[in-house]
Amino acid sequence: MSEKLTAQGNEVIGIDNRMERVEAYKEKVSHTICMDATDEYTVTGLPLKDADIVIVAIGEDQGANVMATALFKNLKVKRLISRAINPLHEKVLLALGVDEIVHPEQETAERWAKKLCIRNVVDSFELSEDFSIIEATVPSEYVGKTIGELDLRLDFNILILTIIRKMEEKSLVGNKVKKERVQGVVSPNYKLAEGEIMVLFGSNKDLNAFLKAKEEN
Repeated sequence: MSEKLTAQGNEVIGIDNRMERVEAYKEKVSHTICMDATDEYTVTGLPLKDADIVIVAIGEDQGANVMATALFKNLKVKRLISRAINPLHEKVLLALGVDEIVHPEQETAERWAKKLCIRNVVDSFELSEDFSIIEATVPSEYVGKTIGELDLRLDFNILILTIIRKMEEKSLVGNKVKKERVQGVVSPNYKLAEGEIMVLFGSNKDLNAFLKAKEEN
């Protein structure tokens, strides 16, 4: 996460108590510091007043996770996100007053389960218990048709947010590589092609109904 946030132009301070990890990320993250995040004396030296978000991503040591979370909460950071490993851990974090709790293993498992169990699903992201965004390959019966002709909102109550097209490009060394290109906001006149990916938004119930209908076809 720290690497991706840095790549998107954010200033990120990565903290770990293992020097080998700090060294491994020092060229990929804005700033890396070898520090114990549960040590109040050293943590108070960080520019926390200027930080928009603090993320406690410790996973292997729940005690350290809780201690670090409590410390940052006491220091009144603007927004605090922490990683929960199990239901009891989550209850402790909720009691501490964490702003947001993430379950990366569970979320990854749910995304893979959806990908493996439902044909044509490339990826998915749950916005809430009721709504999701999914990536689904264009069904063969949709190829050559425009988005306006499909009218998925009328038939399934779901929206096409954008289209992802796989394109072949040359790498720096001259090899041909396939890259995904997001087409932006697509017009009703956009004609779907084979191999493209539709990014769909809707309720989980409506999305599942759409996917089931396409699977049966």
